[in-house]
Amino acid sequence: MAFPKNFIWGAATSSYQIEGAYKEDGRGLSIWDAFSKSPGRVFNGDTGDIACDHYNRYKEDVALMKKIGLEAYRFSIAWSRIFPEGSGRVNEKGLDFYSRLVDELLEAGISPWATLYHWDMPLQTYYKGGWLNRETTDDFAKYTEVIVKKLGDRIKNWMTFNEPQCIIGLGYETGEHAPGLKSSDYEIATALHNHLIAHGKAVDVLRSYGGDAFSIGYVPTCQTTIPKDSSPEAIDIAREALFSLQDFRSPIWTISTTCDPVYKGEYPQDVLKRIEDKLPKGWEKDLENVGGKTDFLGVNLYFGYVVDKVEGKIQIVKPKPGMAQTALRWGVEEETLHWAPRFLYERYKKPVVITENGLSNTDWKQSDGRVNDPARIDFVKRYLVGLHKAIENGADIAGYFHWSLMDNFEWAQGYRDRFGMIYVDFETQERIIKESGHWYRKVIESNGELIL
Repeated sequence: MAFPKNFIWGAATSSYQIEGAYKEDGRGLSIWDAFSKSPGRVFNGDTGDIACDHYNRYKEDVALMKKIGLEAYRFSIAWSRIFPEGSGRVNEKGLDFYSRLVDELLEAGISPWATLYHWDMPLQTYYKGGWLNRETTDDFAKYTEVIVKKLGDRIKNWMTFNEPQCIIGLGYETGEHAPGLKSSDYEIATALHNHLIAHGKAVDVLRSYGGDAFSIGYVPTCQTTIPKDSSPEAIDIAREALFSLQDFRSPIWTISTTCDPVYKGEYPQDVLKRIEDKLPKGWEKDLENVGGKTDFLGVNLYFGYVVDKVEGKIQIVKPKPGMAQTALRWGVEEETLHWAPRFLYERYKKPVVITENGLSNTDWKQSDGRVNDPARIDFVKRYLVGLHKAIENGADIAGYFHWSLMDNFEWAQGYRDRFGMIYVDFETQERIIKESGHWYRKVIESNGELIL
């Protein structure tokens, strides 16, 4: 039994993590340029100045995608490459790069899936207040308009934001990511709300250009909550744990905090009780232009945890000693792609696309010139089997994008972690398709039947 007939098989990247060329052809600085050059912020003092040099090597990279057999490629557009100051002057050379990339993808028979915002806000926009400034929502809408006028004749699948939990939770709450702030609850609520307004405005711009021909998505992340057993009671507990406020995470990391506004036009009641007095005046009216306009739900999933209810309180079940872990010490829970996509489809009734899934692994070029990564193959196989269970249980799962196409700049971890199916030597820029990439080609060719 294979995956559904029209299931989409792809891989994903983001602009700052692979493009490099941070000063080339008129690109402006982003918050990640500033953050990565701040002492102590990023492992080893690494930056994305060169990264994978994809800006200059995109043809080589698309050729490798074709060798892997990708049907679709999810990439993000660097706002500061289009608007060096965040607004105002348009950098045509930046637009031309993405136009050439899209043409190269289409020539290779690969469908382009574009993400408008994957964390790299123009530095000048941040200086004007970033997501704390409501005017940023208009700048984002204008940026979207320029992009869609250039690329909308060839791109049909769009995503507005990648991982608002990280944009706000890591960027504004803990300071682990750019812009590196530890903000007040009022500022966090404002940033959350403004990004939702920006999503609504961007969808309107996309829809005004492409109408129903466009498929528009939104991409949150979460940790899957997994039932302790197959009983209806255990499943209900896991579902409740995913969508309701819990002591083991902040409100921004509760997926309904962002998804309920986007797909239902309202904040969940338990979250609203926590943040209503901190939201901007007129927030209710704002949500009228946010909810119910988005076609699919993208979700980035890497790991999960088993939950149970003890004395009326939901808790994470202590993992077994010696549990399987990735190089980042994330637990290997093969039911991760079963339960969260299933619960998300049940709640929002929108097709779910796994827009990121993969693992950090200890990969290196071996003495025979190959990069053998059997742990990645086993990990992805297990997770895809779990995803197929969600489909068997009635969830509409439209596709799977592996994270990542290639080893890259892994944010605050720098170049320490390797997530790719393509090995990259960051000094020489040599690329080698790992064994997992060759295996993934066979999975795609069989539409997943190989692993089931």
